[in-house]
Amino acid sequence: MRKRNLLLSLFIIFCGNLYSQSITGFTPENIEKQLELEASFEAKLSAKNLDAWMQKMAAEPHWVGTEYGRENAEWMAAQFKSWGYDSRIETYHILFPYPTIRELELVSPASYKAKLTAVAVEGDPYTAQGEALLPSYNAFSTDGDVEAELVFVNYGIPKDYEELEKLGIDVKGKIVIAKYYGSWRGIKPKLAAEKGAIGCIIYSDPEDDGYVRGDVYPEGAFKNKTGVQRGSVMDMPLYPGDVLTPGYGATKDAKRLDRKDAPTITKIPVLPISYEDAQPLLEALKGPVAPDSWKGGLPITYHIGPGPAKVHLKLEFDWQLTPAHNVIATLKGSEYPDQWVMRGNHHDAWVHGANDPVSGMIALMEEARVVGELAKKGQRPKRTIVYGAWDAEEPGLIGSTEWVEDHEKELQEKLVAYINTDGNGRGFFRAGGSHTLQAMVTEVADIVIDPQTGVSIKERGIARQLVNGGPGTFSLSALGSGSDYTPFIQHAGIASLNIGFGGENAGGEYHTIYDTYPHYKRFKDPEFAYGIALANAAGRIVLRLANADVLPLEFTQWHATVSEYLKEIMDETEKMRKDVEKHNSLVSKNAFELAADPRKVFVKPTAKEAIPFIDFSPIQNSLAKLSSSITAFEAVSVEGLPLSKKEALNKAMQGTEQVLTDVSGLPRRSWFRHQLYAPGFYTGYGVKTLPGVREAVEQKDWKEAQEQILKLARTFNSMDIHLQKLISLTE
Repeated sequence: MRKRNLLLSLFIIFCGNLYSQSITGFTPENIEKQLELEASFEAKLSAKNLDAWMQKMAAEPHWVGTEYGRENAEWMAAQFKSWGYDSRIETYHILFPYPTIRELELVSPASYKAKLTAVAVEGDPYTAQGEALLPSYNAFSTDGDVEAELVFVNYGIPKDYEELEKLGIDVKGKIVIAKYYGSWRGIKPKLAAEKGAIGCIIYSDPEDDGYVRGDVYPEGAFKNKTGVQRGSVMDMPLYPGDVLTPGYGATKDAKRLDRKDAPTITKIPVLPISYEDAQPLLEALKGPVAPDSWKGGLPITYHIGPGPAKVHLKLEFDWQLTPAHNVIATLKGSEYPDQWVMRGNHHDAWVHGANDPVSGMIALMEEARVVGELAKKGQRPKRTIVYGAWDAEEPGLIGSTEWVEDHEKELQEKLVAYINTDGNGRGFFRAGGSHTLQAMVTEVADIVIDPQTGVSIKERGIARQLVNGGPGTFSLSALGSGSDYTPFIQHAGIASLNIGFGGENAGGEYHTIYDTYPHYKRFKDPEFAYGIALANAAGRIVLRLANADVLPLEFTQWHATVSEYLKEIMDETEKMRKDVEKHNSLVSKNAFELAADPRKVFVKPTAKEAIPFIDFSPIQNSLAKLSSSITAFEAVSVEGLPLSKKEALNKAMQGTEQVLTDVSGLPRRSWFRHQLYAPGFYTGYGVKTLPGVREAVEQKDWKEAQEQILKLARTFNSMDIHLQKLISLTE
């Protein structure tokens, strides 16, 4: 023990020397103290707790509204309380559809009735819980009873419909069948409905997560022939959360939309199926053979249709208001109780959810346990730390969204940052979020050790990039959507992070009955080593945000990242212009040759509308001005700054991310206010950076593009004014 303490002390001294100039937000005299706190925090983390807690939380299915979901929430609240937190459960009443009728049948040229049931597997008793298992379905599909010819649409994303158009295939009045992956699942029925389809089937192809990838469960981690991925198809790019209370909390007495007026419920019925059920439908299709890039792993020739396969799809749901239980645990700060740092992970699952979300939830709990233990021993954080365990994430980020909407004003006044996690497993550190936090996260990633390789999680990530031909740098990705950070950053304007480990934990259990404790222990993170790594990384981030002398925001890297986003859009616009000019030049050449010799035979393309001049200079000018202010701010020293000025500076910095929002939101979706990051209108989870401008360019809406350029320039001008204010507070 004496030797271990000596090594720990030497490590702390080494770290203090190594990082004396590089811990963002800390004055030199507080760096060693912070590193010592973090070392103590790491030493107290226990993988045994994670193992035991996963067995407890994933023992039974616990989707929103279940008794076991409520029991888990109450158990977590009690755990937080025992660790010294003020814990409570905040309940919202949300619309949640439960399937009552699910029928899918091939009616011609042959007959086949889909089984729509996954089989239990030997060695995993959780898969044999019978009626306790949630039926496979897509939440927020509309009810429907339709029959029509079938058309295969590959992944059902925009470029697939462009290919269908080239082939002269129309899905109007048809039922489409699409593969999972390629985009978020909700985009598939959304696009299909816009193209005139009357129904949508989504299946898991073995090429993506079945036997083509590896042995199937229980022999291996991948999806067997009966596995079905559940999931929401709510139109979340419009707004996430309760479909009946857009923009405000779904409290018990809240005013609600009529269900028929809820825009985020799909316009056509949607059903997910296994590849066992998909194969007879796809085999019955004729028409053109699918392009090579569309072909999957089934032992069939993939045809597109339409027909002669005709299918009958019938769906009905019980649409009920359901309680969603959020657990909120608060540890009051010793010096700045009205400045909050928040951590969150959801606790609801589609079935057992060992990987998604319990693996992330138990890491959060272990982090909270140790932070609470340190606080009891006199090492209470300076700022208040709040832990959130969200309910109803799976059907549409509902629990977190309702809580943010319900507490929006208070959060904007007090919340410094939100750090999100979700499912977790063996592999590489992944981090996305507000780029003002990039410097701080990089420093943490440089000190947390990867349990498999013994190097830092930053070094391992860089090595992977280099092997794959990447730039070999550590950076945050931009946040689109797909987890509970969305309402914080993209609606309330709170600086946010989403972190986790993965990349060596592939499988086919996602949202199926096979996402169980035995599956996780065998294939995901057997020793919970990466669960501890997650608790370590997230805990250090939380503690640095909670204890920093000045909030650890950095703007130079932020500016470089934003400038690169603008360059991408400008380059794409120029490429589009050149493509149009090249195309129209060919049209003119063909017309000239035809006039000279009418006997020439060739396909005569039609001219495309020329792209007008797009003036990006307002953004360029605002970013140039902003660069000067950033340089001035980064040169400011806060050492010796009076406490009153330091507090005023922190208070002003707390609102930085809100400056990057606009209350009018994005075109056609005002809920999304952030002007730098948003999920794409047709990508779902996938991010669109500088979304107002980028999507207008992509849709070739040049008038809107110019309007959004001016709007974004105003946002950056506001950021410049904000930075000038920060500078003045240090004078």
